[in-house]
Amino acid sequence: MVPLLLLMAFGIGLVIPLQSAVNSALRDALGSGSLLAALISFAVGTVFLAGFSLATGQPFASLTGLPRIAWWQWLGGVMGAFFVFGSTLLAPRIGLAAMISLIIAGQVVSSLAFDRFGLLGLPVREISWVRLLGAILLLVGASLVNFGDRWIVKG
Repeated sequence: MVPLLLLMAFGIGLVIPLQSAVNSALRDALGSGSLLAALISFAVGTVFLAGFSLATGQPFASLTGLPRIAWWQWLGGVMGAFFVFGSTLLAPRIGLAAMISLIIAGQVVSSLAFDRFGLLGLPVREISWVRLLGAILLLVGASLVNFGDRWIVKG
């Protein structure tokens, strides 16, 4: 089961640049700004998830628990919207490789903190020197993707 989950995570990573490129093309096709393209993307995603939830028999009765959730649990949608809007805005301006390398570097840095301290009820996972080295290498890689061409002396 774990290998399948790891493959799924890798597949999500493969699709994120595609999503950014598609949303950027949507923005261009609409002749609008990134906010409208992100809104349409989220609307399509909402319709898809509603249909998929119905098709898989999700218990919609559990929606009665919505009034009991904490205020901060609503922020996942806001963060998702920020991601879609931000990637739609940034992809054509800084390029997909630059954008994705910085997104991944940011994700790894914050993920290490979530793992180490078990934030928001997640299980605590220690940060070994090997994991820390991996994060440092990712930061170095993001720096090279974004600034490496400037550091090379052209003869």
